[in-house]
Parts: sequence; C-alpha cells; structure tokens
Amino acid sequence: MTPGYSLVRYDNPVLVSRSDATNPGKVPGKGGAAPNPTTDTKKATVSNGQKKLPPVDDKGRAKTPSQTEDILNSILPPREWDEAGQLWIQKVSSTPATRLDVINLQEQLDHILQKRQARETGICPVRRELYSQCFDELIRQVTISCQERGLLLLRVRDEIRMSIAAYQTLYESSVAFGMRKALQAEQGKSDMENKIKELEDEKRQMEQSVMDLKAKCEAIEKRESERRAMEERKHAEEIAFLKKTNVQLKTQLEGILSPQKK
Repeated sequence: MTPGYSLVRYDNPVLVSRSDATNPGKVPGKGGAAPNPTTDTKKATVSNGQKKLPPVDDKGRAKTPSQTEDILNSILPPREWDEAGQLWIQKVSSTPATRLDVINLQEQLDHILQKRQARETGICPVRRELYSQCFDELIRQVTISCQERGLLLLRVRDEIRMSIAAYQTLYESSVAFGMRKALQAEQGKSDMENKIKELEDEKRQMEQSVMDLKAKCEAIEKRESERRAMEERKHAEEIAFLKKTNVQLKTQLEGILSPQKK
C-alpha cells in the first residue's frame, strides 16, 4: 500500500525487490537505470528499523554526505510498502532546503490544515499529525546544515512526544476514573431511589396502620361510653328502686310499731 502524503520531503521511491526479479530499481511511474545492488542492500537494511545514531564529530571536521544520510535515516527511518508484489523503499531527502522551501512548507501546512478541516483549538489528532510532520521536516532541514543542531532538535521532539504520551495516558486514566465514578454515582442513585421508594411505602403502611388504630380507638371509646352510660342508668334505676323499697319497708315498720304503743 502506497504511503500517504507527508510534509517531510522524501527522495523518489526505489524498488528493492520484486517477485519476477526483473527491472529492479525502477521508480513507480518513472524510468531509470538499475541501481547498484550494494546500495539496494544497504537501503533495505536501513528500512528494517531505526539504527543507532552515529557518534557526533566534536572536532569540527566536515561531515560527509554518507554520515548525513545515516543520521537522517536514523532520525527519520525510510518508508516501506508493498505494491503489486514489489517492495518499495523511500528515504528522506538529503537535499538542503532554501528559504523558498521553508515558505512553501508553511503554505502547504496551512493548506492541508484547511483541507483536512483540522481544529484550530482543543485536541485535534489531525492538527497534531500535521505539525509533527512539519517539525520532522524542519529537523531534516536543520540536520543537513548542522548535524548537532538536528540531533538536539530530535531530543526535543522525543521529549515532547513523551510528554504528550504521558498526558494522553493521564487523560485516558482520568476519563476511566470519571466513568467509574459516574457509574458508581448512577448505581448509588438507583439504590437511593429504591430505598426512598421502600421508605415511602413503609410510611404509607404506617400511616394506614395509624388510621386503622385511630378508628379502632374511636370505636372502643364509643362502645365504652355507651356501656358506661347504660351502667350508670341501670345503677340509677337500682338506687331509685332501693330507695322506694326502703321507704315502703319503713312505712310498714312504722305501721307495725304504732299499734303496740297504744
């Protein structure tokens, strides 16, 4: 699959191997003579992974193009892809950049940002990817003119990426923590609502019980009041009967005693 467009300047792709082993070294869409097999082997070796950065010459001697290419390939590894059974490799360009190249890079960055509808603020993976490519291109340009400055920029780039990765991990863990807390709060809310419902049902049952007990108490009081009134009435009738009987007996006793006195 052919890699997508990048702001980093690359050389023309080179054919490393193909299934029929004919016409090696052909550039897609372009004619060209077959390259040196030794060079192809070296390119294939470079593309297998990022090499260890070569030591920096601190004595001020001029750097050879081979050293510059090695450092560039270590900083920005070549791209590889397979197309129709053919393995292609594409290295970063070692051509020095001019002031016009920098202006064109800025215009391309603005154009692609607008074309891919990148956000101007906030988190935007598209904007981050494009600015990362732009920074890689600046590292490439600086490394060609001064390898030491390019390696220092590489350290800055790696530190920024490491910091962004740490912030991303922190953000993801924070989101996961927030989701857990939200789920716990939702579950706690559901439990609280169920408890409130149970308490309300219990309250209604107790209120109904209170009403039943009040009605029972009123019925008992009414029944006891009627019974007390009936007993008082009966007691009053008994008293009246006993008084009447007492009067009659007294009258009879007086009638009996009166003849005996005469």
